[in-house]
Amino acid sequence: MRHDARIGVVIPAFNEAPAIGKVLAAIPSWLDEVVVVDNGSTDSTAAIASAAGARVVSEPKRGYGRACQRGLLAFERVDVVVFLDGDFSDYPEEMADLVDPILAGRAELVLGSRVLGGAAAGALTPAQRWGNRLAVSLIRFFYGADFTDLGPFRAIRRDALARLSMADADYGWTVEMQIKAAKLRLPAMEVPVRYRPRIGVSKISGTVQGSIRAGKKILLLILRERFRPSLSPPRR
Repeated sequence: MRHDARIGVVIPAFNEAPAIGKVLAAIPSWLDEVVVVDNGSTDSTAAIASAAGARVVSEPKRGYGRACQRGLLAFERVDVVVFLDGDFSDYPEEMADLVDPILAGRAELVLGSRVLGGAAAGALTPAQRWGNRLAVSLIRFFYGADFTDLGPFRAIRRDALARLSMADADYGWTVEMQIKAAKLRLPAMEVPVRYRPRIGVSKISGTVQGSIRAGKKILLLILRERFRPSLSPPRR
């Protein structure tokens, strides 16, 4: 518990056996619930995570967004949800930088920006950097939200996340969250986070085909949401 609030973290993982133990070892002790979602791994990811003390749930059908949704269902009761990758590219010990602005009432969604924090050399491919800049530029143009990154390391109030009605089951989960937060006028902010080369090969950006699929999905989602009815902001 942190400042009288219960905090939970969801870690989607697919074949992250070399990394998941390091990720879990670096998670702050004040986390109340740690859920690792085994997204169809064929290695020992689940066993390592369980041995490290995480609650492991299975989502055999592949998809990043689908795994995140499955992890949310596993929580007993949390006030703030953190999303963290299982490849050790993020720094879990920086989690307080994402959670504390929410607990202080300054935001309901806090995004870890690898752009502001300065990603290590080789941590992001040229295609990722270019695609990231294009995506946030389109979000700014269509939705008026000034983001610098689509990074997966983020925290959000649980009740605010419920209002977003998240639906994407795959690569578009992060950008969908940011777009819907902008449409709902959810108080959001970015904080700088460090980023290092992941352990192992990325299942998305590690191949040309995967990068193209992810980029296409993100761009189509940005355009599709532009023509959907706006979400209704809560009455004050």
